[in-house]
Amino acid sequence: MSEIRIDALLPAEMATRAEYLGVRKAEMPAFTMFMLSLLAGAFISLGAIFATTVSAGSMPITSADGAVAYTTGLPFGVTRLLSGLVFCLGLILVVVGGAELFTGNNLIVMAWANGKVTGRALLRNWAIVYLGNFVASIATAALMFFTRQYTFGANAVGLTALRIAVAKCDFSFVQAVALGILCNALVCLAVWLTYSARTTIDKILAIIFPITAFVTAGFEHSVANMYFIPIGLFIKDFDPQFMAAVGDRVPNLELLTWQAFFIKNLIPVTIGNIIGGAVLVAAIYWVVFLRDKKA
Repeated sequence: MSEIRIDALLPAEMATRAEYLGVRKAEMPAFTMFMLSLLAGAFISLGAIFATTVSAGSMPITSADGAVAYTTGLPFGVTRLLSGLVFCLGLILVVVGGAELFTGNNLIVMAWANGKVTGRALLRNWAIVYLGNFVASIATAALMFFTRQYTFGANAVGLTALRIAVAKCDFSFVQAVALGILCNALVCLAVWLTYSARTTIDKILAIIFPITAFVTAGFEHSVANMYFIPIGLFIKDFDPQFMAAVGDRVPNLELLTWQAFFIKNLIPVTIGNIIGGAVLVAAIYWVVFLRDKKA
């Protein structure tokens, strides 16, 4: 009689599961992969919408010279904590609902390193999923712009969205890479922990703390930024009436441009995400658990 187990998988078993799932993801038909990546981009954007709305009204109010004049609402750390908790919605939807997220798919490196997935198949997955995540995130940002939800709370949501977008366009290249590394190390650890899960509740609990940690600490997630920055750009570029009312309350607004979105954030953050997920998580766990079982 086979043994029935209800306890969580052990790390060595999680590595085998990660390898199996990596093969499944890499071999997925391109159309299915792209559709699931669209879902993931939308799901992460929903988490970003939730986080932006929760943190609205609790941001520091700054003067024109950039000095903090006074703060409304909750302390900075508490606001970030709440934002991180609600942002977990995005990865919960991805993992439980089923979707393809570029940052989490960095774990396919475990199957690649073991010879179960070719380099071409790995890069094919990353390219298709990244594109799908980008398209859905931009589309979600456009849809949110048309809802004018950013005017809620006496424009507090829009002010928060603009400040978040400006802050994300003000990193140096090295800083953005470093923030991206730490972010996706935590994201991939969250996904890795779900490989031990037996139930949906297990998966949700495994996701909450790593994701809350990266948002609270201010680390940078490339797919989330595909929503956070474009929504700020849409507000800035296409609602002059709103900007006339609140523009002077957003310091350094000139930093928020499409060029800065790509050059100062998305490209370096993506590089950092790959290093954090593929090297610091996938490669290390491969060395520990799968290296001696290489095909």
